[in-house]
Amino acid sequence: MERLIQPARNIQGSLRLPGDKSISHRYALLAGLAEGATRLTNFSTGADCASSLACVEALGAQVTRKDDSSVEITGTAGRFHSCAAPLDCGNSGSTMRMLSGLLAAQHGTFTLTGDPSLSRRPMERIRNPLAQMGAHIDLTDGHAPIVIHGAPLTAIDYTTPIPSAQVKTALLFAGLEAQGTTTVRESVRTRDHGELALRAFGATIDRTLDSVSIAGPQQLRAIEATIPGDISSAAFFLCAAALFPGSNLIFDDLGLNPTRATLLDVLTALGAHIGVLNLEDKHGELVGVVQVNAPPQGLTGTTISGALSAQLIDELPVLAVIGPYTQNGIRIRDAKELRVKESDRIALVAANLRAMGADVEEFDGGLDVPGGQTLHGATIDSGGDHRIAMAFSVAALRAHGDTLIRGAESAAISFPEFFDLLDRVAER
Repeated sequence: MERLIQPARNIQGSLRLPGDKSISHRYALLAGLAEGATRLTNFSTGADCASSLACVEALGAQVTRKDDSSVEITGTAGRFHSCAAPLDCGNSGSTMRMLSGLLAAQHGTFTLTGDPSLSRRPMERIRNPLAQMGAHIDLTDGHAPIVIHGAPLTAIDYTTPIPSAQVKTALLFAGLEAQGTTTVRESVRTRDHGELALRAFGATIDRTLDSVSIAGPQQLRAIEATIPGDISSAAFFLCAAALFPGSNLIFDDLGLNPTRATLLDVLTALGAHIGVLNLEDKHGELVGVVQVNAPPQGLTGTTISGALSAQLIDELPVLAVIGPYTQNGIRIRDAKELRVKESDRIALVAANLRAMGADVEEFDGGLDVPGGQTLHGATIDSGGDHRIAMAFSVAALRAHGDTLIRGAESAAISFPEFFDLLDRVAER
């Protein structure tokens, strides 16, 4: 599917976004294993989170969609059922990696498959530590399909070589069913939705500055929860609003987890005016109202590197594409992980920015995007990657002339409502 994006004059309005994908995944998977019926409101509408629901349903949980955004999951009380057919994770690396942690200690053999994009993504990063715990996992050249032969697990003390919230969560999920205390250490603190979700479902978790531990085995209990709006989805609208002096955009019930809200700090450093109101704690997750206005003089510039790159890994593409419209540009370093996402996001960002007339320098682990540039409309190749499609829709709002996004249907993987909401707030 192709989508034509016309330039905008301004960004105005208010939005209530679908539920956070990271939280939706974790709640769905844990609800499938828990005892009792979990009721979730504002569950993510993305295809990725639907994959997590489909997998736990295939494993014996009862899943009932109450409406477009509410779901009830009656769990298996700690015992997933074997299933003859492979578990289809679709395009969702979150589903595949985190579910592998839950299945490693279960009785039976489980096969996890995915679409061609997911089947290219690295899976040794979960097999190695899970194997140290006693798991029996087969890969194909380091990739999916994954075949898990359930086995008793023993706790380990593990330091992640690459900061990854998915790997950390997979190990904590495995530790939930292992004998002893599993500890995961990380040099850069990654998003902590896994820890908070485990606590919400009744597990005991211990946290230090650089580690998190879980003693197993533990039993989970069902919850009722409303999932906050997804700040990674908000990122596209936040960046869009930051490009237009005179903009005013408000987000209701937005997730503001400190390990995810770094984007607000970066936009503030670029000169955007960010206000946070009505902050609440819901199952350990911070939720609030966010207002963004662009600075009259335009955005300045910044360098994103080190721990910041790991914390902003999903938001880096959209930050990169607004770089030409800043005064001093945006430099990204230490983001090699972008090359093994749904696509090689570094290469695609660079190629598509050049198609729009921008100067950009590409590195193995990042990009230099100079500021003070004028972009023109172009035909954009999304590479079937939802974040590339959405990021360049934002870049197109300030370009001269119309921009055609190829592969725009990929946005449905995480955010089916994206284009409709963009049209709602873009004044033309």
